[in-house]
Order: sequence, then structure tokens, then C-alpha cells
Amino acid sequence: MKVAVFSTRSYDRQFLDLANKELNSSHELEYFKTQLNPKTASLAKDFPCVCIFVNDIADAETLKILAAQGTKLIALRCAGYNMIDMHVANELGLKVVRVPAYSPYAVAEHAVGLILMLNRKLNKAYNRVRDDNFTLDGLLGFDLHESTVGVIGTGKIGTIFAQIMKGFGCNLLGYDVYPSEQFKAIPGAKYVELPELLANSDIISLHCPLLPSTNHIINEKTIEQMKKGMMLINTSRGQLVDTRAVIEGIKSGKIAYVGLDVYEEEEELFFQDYSDSIIKDDTFQLLQSFQNVVITAHQAFFTRNALTSIAQTTITNINSWQQGSELTNEVKVSGKNQQK
Repeated sequence: MKVAVFSTRSYDRQFLDLANKELNSSHELEYFKTQLNPKTASLAKDFPCVCIFVNDIADAETLKILAAQGTKLIALRCAGYNMIDMHVANELGLKVVRVPAYSPYAVAEHAVGLILMLNRKLNKAYNRVRDDNFTLDGLLGFDLHESTVGVIGTGKIGTIFAQIMKGFGCNLLGYDVYPSEQFKAIPGAKYVELPELLANSDIISLHCPLLPSTNHIINEKTIEQMKKGMMLINTSRGQLVDTRAVIEGIKSGKIAYVGLDVYEEEEELFFQDYSDSIIKDDTFQLLQSFQNVVITAHQAFFTRNALTSIAQTTITNINSWQQGSELTNEVKVSGKNQQK
């Protein structure tokens, strides 16, 4: 079957081709480096399946073009599906499948890496030594041991993150509308209401999906409730954070450290090389100008283990649809429950 794969890089081709071979599939994978959007949807003409990633745009206009050209299946190479208008997809009879889980350890470990870098100023220390400057001024950190870590969202990734932080000797507070038995099983971990978590956490890490109820869960009001000098980590969804409110929180001193692997307007930036260009997003430019902010470009998932799992699940999803088998990873939403 012909599959149009958008937003691809060399690593996508490597792992998808390998999975296609290992699973004894014979799909014709046509790779496009460009992002899927209304202007590029014509590239998928006569492709029964379109495969997309986190920053592709599958809005109503794009979906109508795809359906009119013969597309029947949209395979997501990710867990989130905020890039696709699911209600329009349902109306057009388009099936949508995703990769609900790949390597939760990859994302959890990256969040811990951001914490360590921010706390011990590892990026600054590395650059300083490279310049033969061996002074320690400005590199002061704090012990993670006995610090209180608030985990907003305690699914697989959030729970694994909490387990790692428990290994450092941290106190754990969790907030989730659907409490996890695995999180409760961590010695000393306890669930609290969001205001209590905000007020008592030295570090807050976001691991929840993007829903109407979690959109800008970090905002001016919630920042006001936080402990002064806290650290904010987000490796989940960019829109969980009101970036302008965080900038004001940094300026006021309420937020002392920010580590981000996602950004609410990242679709125009991440996975592209703008080193010889001028970035026109003034908010992003201001955010990364602060010395106490570390931003990585949506790379938390980027491990060999995760890419192998993503590719294998993606090809398996396509195989299931082609063979008329049950789509165990089909996206089904209704009403206000569309995840983002």
C-alpha cells in the first residue's frame, strides 16, 4: 500500500524502513520532508494512507483535500492528536490511528535531565571550562534530596518520572483527576489538590495530556500560587503553559528556573534549521534570552528505543487497517473530550 509520510527526517526513514522490513510488510513509503497542511496535501494524491507527526496540520481544510484525493487512513507517529480535527475526520469517514505509548522512560529521563542542567548550571559550566574559565561563581545549585517535586499528570510518564525523583530522595506530590495506583505505590508519594501542589513544590513537572481542562494550566493565577524560586519543567504539551505568564513569573522572581522541551507555538519552529535566519516569534526570543531558561526542541522522545517502538507500532497500525483487522490504536473522540 502507498503511504505518504510527512515531516520526515533521516531517522524517520531509517526506523520506518526497518520496521516495514522486519514486520514483513510491503508498503510503498513515500517520504516528504515538508509539513502536511492545506498547501501540501496535494502531495498525497492517490495515497490511501497518510502518516503524520506532531506539528503537521490536519485541520478541516486539509482533511477534506485528503479525503477527496482518496486517502482513507491517517497514521499518527505520536500519542497526541491535537493536530487533527477528529470530528471532521469522522464525518469524512477517515480512520485515525496513533502510537499511544512508545518509551515513557525517554520522556521521563529527559525531564530529569532538564532539572539537573538547570539546577547545577551544566550548560554554563561546560561552556565556561571550554573557555579555560574554571571559576565556580554563578554555578551554585541545591540538593535535590529532600526537595518537594510536584507531578501534574501521573500516567505512565509522570509515574516513571516520580520514581526517578524518589531515587534522588525527593518528596512527591501528585495531581491528577484520574489517580494512579502505580503513583500511590511509590513510598511517601501522595495526591493533593492543585493549589496545595503549587504552593509546596520546589519543582513542578508537567506530564498531563492537553485537554480543554488543562489548556494553560500554568497561567497567571496558578503561578501566583507557586512557591517563590520554584522550577518549572514541561516535556508534555506546549499549550499547557501560558508562555507570557511564565515570562512575567520569571521577571518577578516567582519562577527561578524553566526547562521546556515543548512550546505552544512550536509548529513554526521545531524540527527546522533557522540558524541562518531571523526568528520572528518575539515571545520565544524573549523566553530563550533568560539565563535561567533551558529549551530543547521537542527531543524528549528521541531515543533509539522510542523510535523503534514508534515505527513498529505505526507499521502495525497500517497493517491492521489494510488487513481489515481490529484497530486497537484507533482514535475515537466525542464531544469535548478531544485530546490535544
